Amino acid sequence: MESSNTPGDNRKPVADFIRNIIAQDLKVNKNDSRVVTRFPPEPNGYLHIGHAKSICLNFSIALENKGGICHLRFDDTNPIKEEQEYIDAIKEDVRWLGFDWGEHEYYASDYFEKLYEYAVQLIKDGYAYVCDLSAEEIRGYRGTLTKPGKNSPYRTRLVEENLDLFERMRAGEFEDGSRVLRAKIDMASPNLNMRDPVMYRILRAQHHRTGNKWCIYPTYDFTHGQSDSIEGITHSICTLEFEDHRPLYDWFLDRLNIHHPQQIEFARLELTYTVMSKRKLLELVEEGHVSRWDDPRLPTISGLRRRGYTPEAIRNFCDRIGVAKSNSVVDIALLEHCIREDLNRRAPRVMAVLRPLRVVIDNYPADRAGLADQVEELDAENNPEDPGMGSRKVPFSRVIYIEQEDFREDPPKKFYRLAPGREVRLKHAYYIKCVRVVKDEQTGEVVELHCTYDPQTRGGWSSDGRKVMGTLHWVSAAHALEAEVRSYDHLFLKANPEDTKEGVDYKANLNPASLEKLTSCRVEPGLAGAAPGSRYQFLRQGYFCVDPDSSEGALIFNRTVGLRDSWAKIEKAPK
Repeated sequence: MESSNTPGDNRKPVADFIRNIIAQDLKVNKNDSRVVTRFPPEPNGYLHIGHAKSICLNFSIALENKGGICHLRFDDTNPIKEEQEYIDAIKEDVRWLGFDWGEHEYYASDYFEKLYEYAVQLIKDGYAYVCDLSAEEIRGYRGTLTKPGKNSPYRTRLVEENLDLFERMRAGEFEDGSRVLRAKIDMASPNLNMRDPVMYRILRAQHHRTGNKWCIYPTYDFTHGQSDSIEGITHSICTLEFEDHRPLYDWFLDRLNIHHPQQIEFARLELTYTVMSKRKLLELVEEGHVSRWDDPRLPTISGLRRRGYTPEAIRNFCDRIGVAKSNSVVDIALLEHCIREDLNRRAPRVMAVLRPLRVVIDNYPADRAGLADQVEELDAENNPEDPGMGSRKVPFSRVIYIEQEDFREDPPKKFYRLAPGREVRLKHAYYIKCVRVVKDEQTGEVVELHCTYDPQTRGGWSSDGRKVMGTLHWVSAAHALEAEVRSYDHLFLKANPEDTKEGVDYKANLNPASLEKLTSCRVEPGLAGAAPGSRYQFLRQGYFCVDPDSSEGALIFNRTVGLRDSWAKIEKAPK
């Protein structure tokens, strides 16, 4: 059967050590030349950009190999932390990234009965026992990296007693936490994961799929490999923190003598100016440091989507960072470069004034009846990168708004924008010259400019060849729409949020200026009714998208990224 994991573009696979392993397996007909990967999220939070790397890797490998399949499996073994909300969000994110698992949607909870049978088999074979030590006592017996652990006093229980106790654990005879089932491996192993790890714990909690059917739940380490085996996974691709768990993964499969997938680890994604721990992201949400999981300051896929990122940009980013064997930190500037590169091609250009300054063009004519100011419809290209996107009409009238920062009463050197007596170009419109400044009598702030315009410069170009240094964006005061603009900066002040004094946690590095809300912005009238998620380049400002909270009467835009591209400069720098 051909895979249904359809990508959103036609990208060529990039060679890496995992693809090389799979290619070699296919050469020797390992797994009957099948390639079955999986993306196995725990539904205890929202996915982030690090998960996107894993999604792209697993689904793309399946797509690159004829008949390849990628499963979406929810490892739902902890009902206390798992919710249907997270499952729905994960599925939405994977689909949005451009991938489809088709009929291959699975849940570890589907295998609870089979996992229980596997546990019983290990008890019968002498590889598992019921332990009455408390969680704290188990930690104490475990030892350290330099000190071997001690055997539990319950390790020598007979097989029959273990089977009886385990059955009674399932029947609900015992208190939560009073007993666990542990693998019998080696308490002196240099790998702490092999020191008789817990396989089952007693936990009375409502499960989102099985309800109250079970009061014992398998641990992730016991569930993971057996679920891979049940599904016929050929290559179990994990992030590097699971490397020390691989001997345990192999141990369970070998003792059970069942299909044995190959676990391969790769470096997880770490990004500057943010945190990638699901626990810390949950903490930021629950403590109100951000609004919710899709806050545009978070590295969650839903947050990036709300901020205006495209799936193509994220896939391109994942391709560029590649797949490595050792951990490293990626500069967030590369992610920003990828979205700029993508939106530069696809985003329509519009004009928006974020901090308006009123400008009156004194010599601009009234209409023929002399009853009102004249209004012109000027041509404006939608995207110079793509002439096929055509042009639009923008209204121009006697009163316009420009950016406050585009005027200086006493301009410094190399300030080429508007100043008293200076002429500038209005994009798509005319040359204007400032002739008078109006200030607030109490504060002394500039509140209005009076200018004249040259009607011979229609379209923003002079017929006599004279040049001006500055070009400004603007909107017609009578026609512009009011909008709120949310400008986002990095969530943390330091590239490494964990860089703190001893005893101080990462939240001390939160950026208090990571969100600025501007509520009196003005945008082109053509943006009326812009759909949530629509993306635009605001000329000279950056890239913005319409927030889901927006409505026809209350436009809200999120700044995706500014126009300045530091990563492009890094790439062009001499090596």
